[in-house]
Order: sequence, then C-alpha cells, then structure tokens
Amino acid sequence: MMKKLLIAGANGFIARHLTDYFTNQGWEVAGLARRRTGLHEKCYFIEWDGVTRGEWVKEIDNCDVLINLVGRSINCRHTRENKQQILDSRVNSTKLLAHALAECSNPPQAWINGSASGIYDEAVDEAHGEDGQHGRGFISSVVKSWEEAFFFSDIPPTIRRIAIRISMVIADEPGNPYQILRTLAKFGLGGAAGNGRQMVSWIHIEDVCRAVQFIIGQPQIEGAVNLATPAALSNSEMMKQFRKSVSMPIGIPAPAFGVRAGAYLMGTAPELILDSCWVEPQLLTESGFVFKHKTICG
Repeated sequence: MMKKLLIAGANGFIARHLTDYFTNQGWEVAGLARRRTGLHEKCYFIEWDGVTRGEWVKEIDNCDVLINLVGRSINCRHTRENKQQILDSRVNSTKLLAHALAECSNPPQAWINGSASGIYDEAVDEAHGEDGQHGRGFISSVVKSWEEAFFFSDIPPTIRRIAIRISMVIADEPGNPYQILRTLAKFGLGGAAGNGRQMVSWIHIEDVCRAVQFIIGQPQIEGAVNLATPAALSNSEMMKQFRKSVSMPIGIPAPAFGVRAGAYLMGTAPELILDSCWVEPQLLTESGFVFKHKTICG
C-alpha cells in the first residue's frame, strides 16, 4: 500500500525537494499551502491559511507522516514587524496542526517539525550536539518558542515527534547560498567575512531528504535532531574552498562593517553571516546515518 506524506508549507524550497525525493520513492505527497505557486508538480495541493481550521484537517487522518515546514524566511531585515511574522508563522501553524492531530481518529505515525540550528549559543571552540547550550538572541528565542509549541502540545501519545534542527542548506540552484557564494568567489569577492573565524554548519539538500527518510524508518529516533554534516567549516576556510572551486586565487575580505552595510542593502540580517553556528549531527551518526555530501563544493 502506498504511504502518504503530508507537508505543511509545501511550496517552500526544502518541501519541493522532499516532494521530489519521496514521490520517486513511491510515496504519495500532499501539500498544505496558501497557493499553488512554487508547489512541486507531483504534490497534491490542499489549500490552508495556516491560521484556521478547514477541510484540510481530514487529510491528517489519512497520512502516515506529517511534516511541518511553515515559517516566514529569516533572510530579511529583522525589523519589529518582520520579527513578529517570523515568530507567529512558526508557532501558530504548529499549534494549529497540534489541535488537528488531537482530534484525529487515525493519526499519523510521526510528526516531523521544522526547527533550526540557530537555537544554540554561538560556538567557536566545539560543536553543539542536541543537548548543547541554547542561545539568547532573537533567532534562538524564536526556535525555542517554536519547539515549545511542538513538544508541549497535547496530541495522541502514539505519534512520534521529531524536531529537525536544520543548518544552512546547500543546493546548486538560483538564490541558494551555494550559488551566491560561488558567484562572489568567481568575481574575486570570496574573502573571509568579518574575522573569518565564525563556524558555518551546513547540509546538502539531498542529505536533508535522505536524513528525513532515515528518521522516518528509525522508530527509536525522537526529540530534537541536528541536520548538519560533521564537516563544519570556519567562514575563512569555506570561502577558500569556494575560491578553489572556481579557480580564483584572489578573495577580497569583507570587514564586519562592510558585511553589515551589504546586508542592509540586500535586505537581510548581518548576524546570519557574522554569527558562529557549529553543530554536530550526534543523534544521526550514532543511529547509523551516513552523509553522502561531505565537502561543501563537492
């Protein structure tokens, strides 16, 4: 019998790749989204607004796994209004799904909720495992509230809950950090940002999909799971690898004030570039998962 995956926030970048990956594995994939735009062609569209109950609730009763990836992008200026939208989009959608799950007659086996490696405190000396110390900044506070809405919701005890703490996701496609950094390196602008010592944890999109499939098939895995390769890099080393990949010997560095000015002009937050994020996939590797992509420019 064909298994069914239901994805909330189905027209997002990760969701589109999950749809492609799981349909190729023989799964049926349905997606909750506000609009069809950006939805993968193999994803069955189900309209919802992420705020109110509707006919979409029936779909949860008929799925094997629910994945929630709803959330306004953090890649924006962190104004008061944007911060509120970033928080509300994550917490409110999670609570709404929890209410629907609580009333299921045939609930899914697992609920996988989006989360982020930004929950951890900045790390330069050693990587954070899943039990690492949490930070105090805006991103960390958002992720903590998101996970609280997820883990403390009142749903049937038979549903296994996993929060995937996703690090920077790499893919060779327009708008992705991979292409942005590669382009900067190609034009001689691929030097270190700030002091270059900040750590960068990352994961290839194919390994995101493989890890999600692995988690679904491992009933002992629950709780928070770091999605990041063991091959984290300093910003300086990462840019060195990008320069090498495009055969560019020169890389003009960007001082912190330059990064802040550039981030403002690009409409993003400088801390996404300057803060150190170093996590290790402790639970995944202990459970036997093997990463396919081990070099960022490989």
